[in-house]
Amino acid sequence: MTKITSTTMKKICKNIKLVITDVDGILTDGGMYYSDKGEILKKFNTRDGMGFELLRNNHIPTIILTREKSKIVIMRGKKIKADQIFIGIRQKEKKLSEICKKYNVLPENIAYLGDDINDKKIMKMVGFPATCNDGILEIKEISKYISKLKGGEGVFREVVDLILKYKSQ
Repeated sequence: MTKITSTTMKKICKNIKLVITDVDGILTDGGMYYSDKGEILKKFNTRDGMGFELLRNNHIPTIILTREKSKIVIMRGKKIKADQIFIGIRQKEKKLSEICKKYNVLPENIAYLGDDINDKKIMKMVGFPATCNDGILEIKEISKYISKLKGGEGVFREVVDLILKYKSQ
């Protein structure tokens, strides 16, 4: 990650009109609990749920975009009232033009939170790529913000607070 000044960060955040997030490794710690019937548990941080509400209150849509096909993600997305939930998406970057068109935004108006290689292409296309403290090195190198927190510890909320702080200035 190249060092970004607070002036540049302010400019980036003021431009954000939509936030997209990955799930495993951002909204969760990446752990998956399985039984003989399949995936049964994921742990989410309640502060991230409040982050979705804060964005909604500020008229900034939220999208969950994950490679996993998980009923748990759908349930969580509905509970926190994400504007849209995409599951089972292997090439996330291919959803970007559809999202931009639907929400009438440009890629530079989008923040994307990701942590692993399958997030890299879309993160390189958006205005504000961000990651967690335990994201992989390749993702940290292209991120404009690296959270102080590990995935599942409130990373989404930290980024939301940053965006809203600069938008209010």
